[in-house]
Amino acid sequence: MAELNFNHLRYFWAVALDGNLTRTAARLSISQSALSTQIRKLEQRLGVDLFERRSKGLHLTEAGRIALDHADAIFAAGRDLLGTLRQTGSARHAVRIGALATLSRNFQIGFLQPLLRRTDVEIVLRSGSAEELLRGLQSVNLDVVLTNQAPDIDALTPFIVHSLSSQHVSLVGAPALLGATRTVAELLAIHLIILPTQGGSVRTGFDALADRLGLRPQIAAEVDDIAMMRLLVREGVALAILPPIAVRDELAAGLLIEADELPGIVETFYAVTIDRRFPNPIVRSLLDSARDDRQ
Repeated sequence: MAELNFNHLRYFWAVALDGNLTRTAARLSISQSALSTQIRKLEQRLGVDLFERRSKGLHLTEAGRIALDHADAIFAAGRDLLGTLRQTGSARHAVRIGALATLSRNFQIGFLQPLLRRTDVEIVLRSGSAEELLRGLQSVNLDVVLTNQAPDIDALTPFIVHSLSSQHVSLVGAPALLGATRTVAELLAIHLIILPTQGGSVRTGFDALADRLGLRPQIAAEVDDIAMMRLLVREGVALAILPPIAVRDELAAGLLIEADELPGIVETFYAVTIDRRFPNPIVRSLLDSARDDRQ
């Protein structure tokens, strides 16, 4: 390994993790041209291109992803060595998780639960749009993406989609607003409704249900953020179409009531990974734990 310059590898590693040459150069206090030179020298030594240089920035090639996996292992081993010699124990292992910005926080906490008391694991949690997160997964800046929207899969986007759980979707509202028990059709006919925005499976299912019932619900708000829907329905001026897990605490405290399940409408939660030569073992343990909880 004497022929491999580890300074070149560390510069590559830093750029690959940041995903941006300019930002990495500023963080490392070196010029962008000097950083580019170091990466080119590594590419020449390895005989492969590690990045595809496109108009919108740098994207890891397949060889680059392999190199990043090796760099992760090499520098993690270095941290372990330092920790051992300093008698501080082994280094903490990082797991980088992306979550759709609109995803239920309660679901996210449930998925992360097995890690929350582990002192050997550092959780890096990032939120964003589906496009941003899947791009981060492909560039190996994320280890797993949590979503309720299964991505399209083809030969160019080899995502692995793990179905974690499904929740029925209900009509939820404040006790004072619901009053005496009524049918779903009656409730939808007389109350304002808070709905998720168009495009998701829950909204599509609700629109089909309303059509079957011959109803044109009065829409109070269309919201793409589950946390905001929670706050709005707690105001007590409208009912909301939500999976109960999103308002679990409010239901337990009696602040909200689950009026009824909406027939045939479910929200499915997924974990999305990508085929990697060196997958993060923490992700595998999380997926196994989620599957055990379903059984």
